[in-house]
Amino acid sequence: MKCYRFRIYPSKTQEKQMNTHLWLAKNLWNDLLEHSKTTYQNFDKFPTKSTFAAMTKDSGLHSQVAQEIGFRVEKGIWRYVKLRKAGDRKAGFPRFRSIDRIKSLHYSQSGFSVDQKLKVTPFGEIPIVQHRQINGKIKTLSLKKETSDKWFACFAVEETPTIKASNGKPKVGIDLGLKILATLSDETIIKNPRHLKKHADHLASLQQLLSRKKKGSRNRWKAKREVALAYEKVVNTRTDFLHKATTNLVNSYSLIALEKLASQEMSEQNFGKSINDAGWGMFANMLAYKAESAGCQVVFVDPKNTTQECSCCHQIVNKNLTERTHECPSCGLTMDRDLNAAHNILARATQGHWGSNAFGDVPQGTSLKEEAHAL
Repeated sequence: MKCYRFRIYPSKTQEKQMNTHLWLAKNLWNDLLEHSKTTYQNFDKFPTKSTFAAMTKDSGLHSQVAQEIGFRVEKGIWRYVKLRKAGDRKAGFPRFRSIDRIKSLHYSQSGFSVDQKLKVTPFGEIPIVQHRQINGKIKTLSLKKETSDKWFACFAVEETPTIKASNGKPKVGIDLGLKILATLSDETIIKNPRHLKKHADHLASLQQLLSRKKKGSRNRWKAKREVALAYEKVVNTRTDFLHKATTNLVNSYSLIALEKLASQEMSEQNFGKSINDAGWGMFANMLAYKAESAGCQVVFVDPKNTTQECSCCHQIVNKNLTERTHECPSCGLTMDRDLNAAHNILARATQGHWGSNAFGDVPQGTSLKEEAHAL
């Protein structure tokens, strides 16, 4: 499955209709959730799937959109039940949503078609900027409204994967960091642009102006939109940079080795703002899906001790956060700690090398990288 995202330009009449449908979707979500809670309080059980299906009828929404909301409410409830039974006390019951928390209309099977324009029931034909050809069978459509009031059409497409033969380029190990985004085993480095830091002062001033506006006023809505546009620019800049960097990498190497990091888990513990700004997860995911069509292989390895281990003699050399140079007392190897880690990552991904423990080309990890390596 692959997602295609295109900008759409609804007319004022269409935009008003789409906003109305978002409001109806919010009301349906809350009604289903309220009914679920009431049913459980009175009968000690949750509504059945057929009950949810019956409640989604005559909601004012397209049948596909209404059914999808019912499915998501049901799925959220039973996921909560499953996690609680498994002993997860932090699991939360689905929440009521305001209009700001409903941002999309999802067509799971029908109700839309796309050619020169996007035709969606009941909004009619909507101009769309289809900047690339859709290859494969379109399965679903989501009309999404961003906080900046821009509308996008997101297509989930089923494609037949095309795996190319190896491009014959060199192999490389990559160590991700914050001071430097990526250090490659061939001594190439990719600097961390720190996109959020560059715009921090501008964002702070806009948020100060927003906080001074009266809640519910037109001026507050305008200030909120300005903040959203500023953050959107940061996101677009980061995404553009990562796309260019990852495309260059998959076209330059036949095998790319990375650590199997749990970036979300790490960001919840330390350096969260910097990790999210660097975009480790996006970087790894982009490499993984681009490699398939570029004759490149991406392998994820165990991150344990990649920084502490000597890449020459494999002796463990403990380092604190301030030590940026690897100095091995056993073999005398001296090099940058991130470069040493990149060599270890490549060795672990290459079959037949000492300590090889590759996980395979899976872009998401569950292991926690040592905190010291975050710098």
